[in-house]
Amino acid sequence: MGDPTASSSAPRFARYRPTEREVRGRHFWAVPEGGMCLSAFLVLTDPADSTRVLLGRPSPAAPWSALGSLDPGHLASLGERWILPSSHLMEWESPFRAAERVAVEQLGRPTLALRGPEVFSETYPSAIDPESGPHWDLHFVFRGEWTDGPAPPVWRDLSLRRVAGVPRSEFGRGHADILALAGMPVHD
Repeated sequence: MGDPTASSSAPRFARYRPTEREVRGRHFWAVPEGGMCLSAFLVLTDPADSTRVLLGRPSPAAPWSALGSLDPGHLASLGERWILPSSHLMEWESPFRAAERVAVEQLGRPTLALRGPEVFSETYPSAIDPESGPHWDLHFVFRGEWTDGPAPPVWRDLSLRRVAGVPRSEFGRGHADILALAGMPVHD
């Protein structure tokens, strides 16, 4: 597929089919070989201090493969690192529905007021299969406020943390990058 940021004479619009082909005179590209993810993230802040964001450490006993697309190996590799409440979208699910699902399944808050989404796009070499070319992520970031309460059992630790006080190395799944895209840079 080549470098998605390289200029070419003909634009390649994000219009996909399982394989590259013409359909009724319209050209469709194959899904990017390096993969593509659509994800919803909840950036929930303390109502009294917007520099404090809700971060969690998932419980290894919880069904994270169903809650947030974390297979057991990936879940174990997180170790003590922090993540945002988030999930890949389910197939055909809207970003709004995904954010509501995260609020209910991961936080136990069906009435959580959310704003957004803000949409961010980024590409980078695939960590799973670097030879396949760039991976493309579309992030749907929803914002809201969080007041302390008991952590749902899917988390072993869930708390409001001052983002500036958490080093980048203590974040998992690239969530430090999500915070930076949302205007909350994490220090190295």
